[in-house]
Amino acid sequence: MSRHQLSPSPSDQPSSHLSRARPSPARGAGSNMAASGAPGSRQPGEAWLPDSAAAEVLLVTGYDFLQGEVEQIVAAAGGQLRVVADVADAARYWDAAAAVLVGSDVRELPPRRRAPAVLVGLNGEGDSLWHLAAALGAERVAVLPDAAAWLAEYLSRSRSPEAGGLVLGITGGCGGAGATTAAIWIAQAAAGLGVRVLLVDGDPWGGGLELALAAEETPGLRWPDLAGASGSIDPEQLADSLPIVGGFSFLSWPGSRDRTAPVDATTAGGVLDAARRGYELVVVDIGRGAEPVQLFAWDCDRLLVVVPAQLKAAVATARLLHELPPVEAALLVRGKAGAALDGGLIADAVGLPVQGRVPELRGVTAAGENGRLLDLGKRRSVRHFAASVLDLLDGEIPVGDVP
Repeated sequence: MSRHQLSPSPSDQPSSHLSRARPSPARGAGSNMAASGAPGSRQPGEAWLPDSAAAEVLLVTGYDFLQGEVEQIVAAAGGQLRVVADVADAARYWDAAAAVLVGSDVRELPPRRRAPAVLVGLNGEGDSLWHLAAALGAERVAVLPDAAAWLAEYLSRSRSPEAGGLVLGITGGCGGAGATTAAIWIAQAAAGLGVRVLLVDGDPWGGGLELALAAEETPGLRWPDLAGASGSIDPEQLADSLPIVGGFSFLSWPGSRDRTAPVDATTAGGVLDAARRGYELVVVDIGRGAEPVQLFAWDCDRLLVVVPAQLKAAVATARLLHELPPVEAALLVRGKAGAALDGGLIADAVGLPVQGRVPELRGVTAAGENGRLLDLGKRRSVRHFAASVLDLLDGEIPVGDVP
């Protein structure tokens, strides 16, 4: 799921791709990570003709302007489009469609129909699009015309899907919950089982995930290096360009006091799409701010919320759930066994099941400051915690038994 505001429209400029050439791992190489070539594009002067065998895309909307935008996008993706203005009339085509898009004028779905693939809206509709997507259960949100290039590529890939990894988002139910620590330990444990893992720092204001890994000097790209990337990113080149520590790749904000170049939704969406295609497990340390939640939480297949075993933290977590997308979610309770507020009470208060308990270890705060979290991750209690999380993903990533 993602907040996609990619530009430009495929009718104006083709999507860009990373070349297959292996890049230098030196910092600052991100500006060379795009080369032209759009899926479903045609040679200059060649008329686009619908493929009679192409899978049908269903668009449900009464907005004429939205229909016109999507018609161009589906054409660029090499698909066929059926437009139905009325939700009730759309029911007969719903299940047979390769992808279902609904406009922002749709307020309810036909009974017993699967959730739409994408909610399509227009610039200027603001955060109401994400609240509507959550209510409808839409998998993704596309804001047009900015997201036109992304939507064309998404529809093109949906007709010939590639194997994709699982994107697992970790966030804190309240400030200081320990989401970064949990994300690092989960990534470390999965990598130890032979899973191809990427750990993503989703919080530009978090101080830099690389500091908690003692990896600030490890060569490879960081988020600011990718600020100029757009469109489709080659997953192999992305993986070759990222630093590795503890057996897994990571993408961090710099752990420095310098002001860094911002990364917009264009880059974030492209990077996570490439990460999904290049790794078996992508662990995203989302952060709690509204911007990182909208940028990253909507790209996640699963969400885990870390909450301390405290009443105030449980209340804050319950409030946070209103901002999260409609994906499967569970709690990771941080605290010692036998705490006054146990997992069952927290689950009842928040309304989510408890998937695991983050161990309360002495010295974990200092370890995070000194970059020694990976050392603590080798402890048996931490490995058992990580195993409880990976059990949730059994069958979705190739995990074995935690020793």
